[in-house]
Amino acid sequence: MLTLNSIQEVIAEQAESFKSKICGLPRRYCSMESHLASPQITVITGVRRCGKSTLLRQFADKLENYHYLNLDDERLVDMTVKDFNTVLTAWEKLGNSKNILLDEIQNVSKWERFVRRMHDDGYKIFITGSNARLLSSELATHLTGRYKKIELYPFAFQEQLCFYNISPDIEEVITTKRKAEIIKYFDIYLKAGGFPDYLKYNDREFLHTVYESIIYKDIIVRNKIREVKAFRELCNFSLSNIGKEVSYCSLAATLGFKSHTSVKNNIGFMQEAYLIFELLKYDFSLKKQYVANKKAYAIDNGLRTVAGFCISEDRGRLLENLVFIELKRRYADIYYHKNKRECDFLVKAGTKITHAIQVCYDINSWNEKREIEGLCEAMEQYDLDKGLIITTSDEATRKTNNKTIEIIPAWKWLLKKNDNGR
Repeated sequence: MLTLNSIQEVIAEQAESFKSKICGLPRRYCSMESHLASPQITVITGVRRCGKSTLLRQFADKLENYHYLNLDDERLVDMTVKDFNTVLTAWEKLGNSKNILLDEIQNVSKWERFVRRMHDDGYKIFITGSNARLLSSELATHLTGRYKKIELYPFAFQEQLCFYNISPDIEEVITTKRKAEIIKYFDIYLKAGGFPDYLKYNDREFLHTVYESIIYKDIIVRNKIREVKAFRELCNFSLSNIGKEVSYCSLAATLGFKSHTSVKNNIGFMQEAYLIFELLKYDFSLKKQYVANKKAYAIDNGLRTVAGFCISEDRGRLLENLVFIELKRRYADIYYHKNKRECDFLVKAGTKITHAIQVCYDINSWNEKREIEGLCEAMEQYDLDKGLIITTSDEATRKTNNKTIEIIPAWKWLLKKNDNGR
């Protein structure tokens, strides 16, 4: 167990470092007021270095007083849930506060028991974590009904513009000069992604370091993976082939895994660490959804660019990945459609498909028929009057079979509020 003196030293040094941390930009997909007003535990999850600690600092700035502990500190590597009592003693010596901030909570086994006890004693608790499975299973088991969740991503395009001191208000994009400026930063965002520190320092080595940390610390070590070489090849393959249909069996045969179950489990580990997201084919039968081919998308275009194998910029795939991640920010349930034709994305709300979306780098004579027919098939099958094609620069409205197809540049779509007000 850790000693009181060692805990006090860590707390004091961390408090000084945390308070000196710049609060950064407000996040556009997070309602801080509702979390501050609620007695429930605030849980912030997301990939490494996407801004969770900065958001925690923003919450701290709204509190009169608080206690803070970062559990990703190497001095706390042997900490157990029993050591939280020593932490409480150290905090009490610093003064009374009913606000507790815990960074990277998943590093301490059975943390949820301590958090539940503190919550039941009337403490307001904010926690961050980088592993979806650990957090979700522990929250579901011990903290049901006691928490509100924020799933944080790297910067959205609107947040990137704010980072560069450019207003993301689409109503202000009225002059040719203003439009050109927005498009310039969109081109940067398409390839560079939205990790805050990468935008700040423009250092590709930062993205390599983030990728390696996710692979080793968050996946290989945590899940005790033995087939390290095959696992790394699976990660590289997934990031190199975003948006392409694959099956677990074909991946097992291609990459030399012992079984398709091993592939499935490893892809699950990648999702839990927020490295990739798996997209299912929509079907009214859940069984058919699970056995159909899947597609994978990366958490961030910049990370995909440095970690995937690419022989060209492949801007069409990057655009598709960018649109997928923005849809994840805005909506809960996303699928792809495939019947006689294909449609890149379907959005489901409740029991109904509400949006059908195609993504195409540009509309031209050889792809226009295919893109529109795939979208129309989805619109017809799910009884939709409107469909959307997102491109880099094309803009038009088409009417076909009493249905409306809007073609819109990605930069403009990213700046428009959706039907959730986001």
